[in-house]
Amino acid sequence: MNRKRRVKRVIFFGLISLIVVAIALAVVTFSFGPSFVAKRFNPIDANRTQPISEAAQTLHKSLAIADLHADSLLWGSDLSKLINYGHVDIPRLIQGNVALQVFTSVTKVPAPLLLENNSDRSDDVTKLAVLQRWSIPTWFSLSERALYQARRLKSFESSTQGKFKVIASKQDLSNYLAARQRNVQITAGLLGLEGAHALEGKIENVDRFYKAGFRLIGLAHFFDNDVSGSAHGIKKGGLTSFGREVVRLMESRHMIIDLAHASSQTIDEVLDFTNNPVLVSHTGVQGTCSNARNLSDRQIQQIAQHKGVIGIGFWKTATCGNDAAAIARAIRYATDLVGVNHVALGSDFDGAVRLPFDVADMVQVTNALLVEGFSKQEIEKIMGLNVLNLLQALLPEK
Repeated sequence: MNRKRRVKRVIFFGLISLIVVAIALAVVTFSFGPSFVAKRFNPIDANRTQPISEAAQTLHKSLAIADLHADSLLWGSDLSKLINYGHVDIPRLIQGNVALQVFTSVTKVPAPLLLENNSDRSDDVTKLAVLQRWSIPTWFSLSERALYQARRLKSFESSTQGKFKVIASKQDLSNYLAARQRNVQITAGLLGLEGAHALEGKIENVDRFYKAGFRLIGLAHFFDNDVSGSAHGIKKGGLTSFGREVVRLMESRHMIIDLAHASSQTIDEVLDFTNNPVLVSHTGVQGTCSNARNLSDRQIQQIAQHKGVIGIGFWKTATCGNDAAAIARAIRYATDLVGVNHVALGSDFDGAVRLPFDVADMVQVTNALLVEGFSKQEIEKIMGLNVLNLLQALLPEK
């Protein structure tokens, strides 16, 4: 009898111990998991940075810098505060003298993630949504994920005491740039959507996203969807009939088309379909780094003929390098091909990529462009003016 009691007590206390361990693991996962994941997926190779000349430092302070792509909303970080991991937060944007950062909402990513031939059957963002305790509707809806991230960006505007502004119109941009002339210790963001699959096949979601502050929509991400084909999808088709409806409505709302990740057929068909300038927010060029992710010479020329702007990425698949010099080489190739008015920065900060520096060290690009032989006026355009001019042309008035 005593032996049975001892066995029961051992089992009972063993179960209690297992429950305590499980609770402790859950607390650790939910408390530290998001930052651990962000650190793991968005590392910095600090040893790749280069010494900065005095001329580059002086020039950099005078620039109005704009970057076309950061996925920082995905990782659950409070971007209003200085963070010691990842690539972007608002204090580091100000440190890096960045006037405008495009923040994109990522809603679905296949697993494993391939350069080509991804299907839409798997998704890693669901895991992040649960781990980071996003609202429960986001666990089951791509549109709710986009709207959740939009609300988070807006919350940073209200929690930074005037240091951060979300831009939604030409008037917003003009007012902000005037304020920044008086005070460079402020920065701004523009909200974009990475992949029109988040529309979930509903045309009314274009207006829903517009009201939430989205001003840029990438038609595809890493897989084909019901709007367009992806460069990384299986069929890699073109613009669908629903996609044409989406593009038509976007144009009427003064929303900007982003062709990053789009299939070659989609790029051709969009440029035939619209007369408006388009963006390619983050890419490389095949002339310096030949792979399916990057733009061909023909595509670069097509986009330039449409008065569009191409954001050159900072990561290795975009540049075939791991430092600012590789970024500058890609920019040099594109500008030699189509001129300096059509090239910009498209870092892919916090895009699950390893980068040579974070946003606070954007002077690395200014320095590399000087070394590459660009003039002060050319660098001003590449580092920001081309993007700001395009936004002034395409955003809604108010």
